[in-house]
Amino acid sequence: MNDSIKTDAITIRDLGLRLHTQHGVAQALSALSFSIEEGETFALVGESGCGKSMTALALMRLLPSVAQVHSGEVRLGDQDLFDLSERQMQSFRGKRISIIFQEPATSLNPVMSIGDQLFEVIEPLLRARHETQNLRQLATQKAIEWLERVGIPDPKRRLKQFPFEFSGGQLQRVMIAIALAGEPDLLIADEPTTALDVTLQAQILDLLKGLQKERHMALLLITHDLAVVKGMADHVALMYAGEIVEVATREQFFEFPSHPYAQMLLNALPSTQRRGQDLQAIVGQVPPLTQSFRGCRFEARCPHATGDCQNAPVNLIPLPTTQMHWVRCVRVRRGEHLVGVAQSPSLPSSAHPSELSGIEAGHSETSVVSKSEPLLQVRDLSVSYDMGGKWFGASKRFDAVRGVSFDIPKGQTLALVGESGCGKSTLGKALVQVLGKTARMTGEVVLNGQTVFSQPSQKTHSKLARESIQIIFQNPYASLNPRMRVQEILEEGMKSLHPEWSKEERAQDLLVLLERVGLRRESLQLFPHEFSGGQRQRIAIARALAVKPSLIICDEPTSALDVSIQAQILNLLRELKDELGVSYLFITHNLGVVSYLADHVAVMHEGKIIEMGPAQELINHPKEPFTRTLLDAVPML
Repeated sequence: MNDSIKTDAITIRDLGLRLHTQHGVAQALSALSFSIEEGETFALVGESGCGKSMTALALMRLLPSVAQVHSGEVRLGDQDLFDLSERQMQSFRGKRISIIFQEPATSLNPVMSIGDQLFEVIEPLLRARHETQNLRQLATQKAIEWLERVGIPDPKRRLKQFPFEFSGGQLQRVMIAIALAGEPDLLIADEPTTALDVTLQAQILDLLKGLQKERHMALLLITHDLAVVKGMADHVALMYAGEIVEVATREQFFEFPSHPYAQMLLNALPSTQRRGQDLQAIVGQVPPLTQSFRGCRFEARCPHATGDCQNAPVNLIPLPTTQMHWVRCVRVRRGEHLVGVAQSPSLPSSAHPSELSGIEAGHSETSVVSKSEPLLQVRDLSVSYDMGGKWFGASKRFDAVRGVSFDIPKGQTLALVGESGCGKSTLGKALVQVLGKTARMTGEVVLNGQTVFSQPSQKTHSKLARESIQIIFQNPYASLNPRMRVQEILEEGMKSLHPEWSKEERAQDLLVLLERVGLRRESLQLFPHEFSGGQRQRIAIARALAVKPSLIICDEPTSALDVSIQAQILNLLRELKDELGVSYLFITHNLGVVSYLADHVAVMHEGKIIEMGPAQELINHPKEPFTRTLLDAVPML
């Protein structure tokens, strides 16, 4: 598409990929073509399941056994990667080309220390440079430096720790450190900042930019966060159902989104102005790739579709105004004028505090909260862990949550924000009694006037907590049983907590749930590993909703979702709140979501709530310096 490329780090030409599934042969990638220059960031965006992550696995030659590359080539420099043997390819991975996986918890070896996993990358690089004297000492020094650069505190001590001893955000930082430690020519970043808070996200993105400038490293950025794309990318490609439907420079993509899909994605972002209203979610789902396509793959969901869209394949066509903007749409072929500015909200998926002045007086959180009856009351809750000790050393105690108190009224949402590792997820798990025996809890938790937990009086009511409180975990892959089909996963809570529901009632509820979270009926018979990351998160959300709880703890529930599915989920959560009076403890770092959904906001730092108040007041007028730092780190669209 672009013949004036200076120096390509990687070139993909007409890449075609099939997946042999139990439902037939899926055309996962169709004639995929793009190039990335040295030092350039190329962003690949699109809905969950559209082929973004499969593209990354194809470039790394890490495809599943059911995958078959049937056409095209991938050239890293002058080398076609598909011509290499697996042994030869191993010498490329980590050195010439590296990847940050979407789910670090399943990508890191659970039985190896973080240090040993870094050494696996660093030591071969040092040997290649003939820096073999005091190899382990030098590798340790470099490993500590990389952990420091990605923001891991006390890196020397943490080199000896294992993945389970890190939070979700910290695991993502470790994964980034491992990927960067090999100093690759091309870095594939598959949702690299999904699990990170905004301050660390800004730090990581600055680190990637610095490395690009320093080493002329090419970056393939796969993400659904359009604010990050706006701040990072040089070029943007939008994927849908296995093919690219629009590719342009960053400026052209955001100023003149031309494909209907691009315009609809930008219009699906949450904002303060849309508070209390449905977001503009894209109707329908990505079509199954096992079907054969005659025309446009977006036709069934497109508001501008005509008969011409179904009749013949549509190629990428340059817009008449520029050769740097290509769109796959019959309206371009017919010469119609389709370029226009999307009606983007003033707030991106992560909103900036200066833009949050639009909450109407009718939505005053202070008046609503003061008149609402508390559903959940938390008083002086603390959680600590014994760190263990040597034979002759005293055990140490780590205080994860320290003296936290708050109320959540019925039908209200409290957003809990803060940096990774500050205790947000620990607090959520403490409320549903899933911390395990190693945790020590003190304080009191009251739900609907009944005590769920009280220490030191040793009073607990776990059954009440399970019936009335559900949690959507941050990592859906780790929280879903890999040996159970989706139907079994969704029915497990129904059968256990509501045995009075009939089989027919459960079956009907399952179909309604699937539709509301954007999954097909046939998903019920599949296993978790057969879904993309975003689709697994939808399953986790459906599981939490299945037992009809009064309080849902949402631990980054939309962090793995693209903006169109995020809009569907946020609409669903808001509807449940309005119709059923469901309350939420919403743990997130996405301030766009906070501005749209939250009534109150609490800011956590080092295990304590340092500031709390109505959403509009706190975001517009933060009192604590840490809160201001947190808000200033938010990327702008």
